[in-house]
Amino acid sequence: MSAEEKGAVSVSDLEVDPRDLRFQEHARRIRLVDSARVGLTGLALLCGLTILGTSADTLAVYRATRLSTDFHLPLWPDRFDLRPTVALVVDSAIVVAVSVASLLFSKVKILRNLTPVHTPLSLAAPFVGFVSVMISMIFFYAVNASTTHDTLQSWSCQWGFVGMALKPHFKTLCDESRTALYLSVILVPVQLAALTVAGYQAILERRSTSIAPSHKSRSPTPS
Repeated sequence: MSAEEKGAVSVSDLEVDPRDLRFQEHARRIRLVDSARVGLTGLALLCGLTILGTSADTLAVYRATRLSTDFHLPLWPDRFDLRPTVALVVDSAIVVAVSVASLLFSKVKILRNLTPVHTPLSLAAPFVGFVSVMISMIFFYAVNASTTHDTLQSWSCQWGFVGMALKPHFKTLCDESRTALYLSVILVPVQLAALTVAGYQAILERRSTSIAPSHKSRSPTPS
């Protein structure tokens, strides 16, 4: 075999199908987007766990220190609205549940390969979380604006300056209530961002079938 023939063979061996390069770049983009979605889901999970812990603790303290009307110096008023705090507990529980499910289907290989479930769930989790957070925020501010009924946050923050050796420790309850509220506010853009990224990822994965080379038998879904 002549040197020219050897050179021709070498050049042909180095040729790369442009569709392969395009497919690899597309798959790399999907992996980056998937990492961003998983990161946002993890952040939502941490926020949800914190909200759930602080809100549930304030409710537990209230129920443990609530005295009957027979006492002359009750710690809590008779006309009291717990619904905003309950709304935060329910909302955070929903966020935690859907975030855990989404992360499991993203990280556990057996579950991730269930594409008919994994793809819709990656969109449904942030959507459900976003809707639940918005509902709880609207409800919280609507009830908390009342001038006739105190809420757990308004009452505990009103008396937060009082030093107490025993529960309910109004200052601590006030801080916990505010933490839950502020994290719920932060959850709104976090869930919206996660939903946007999940939608973009779904579009990229759908387009991957049209640019995949014929010899590619597997999907570019992140592994």
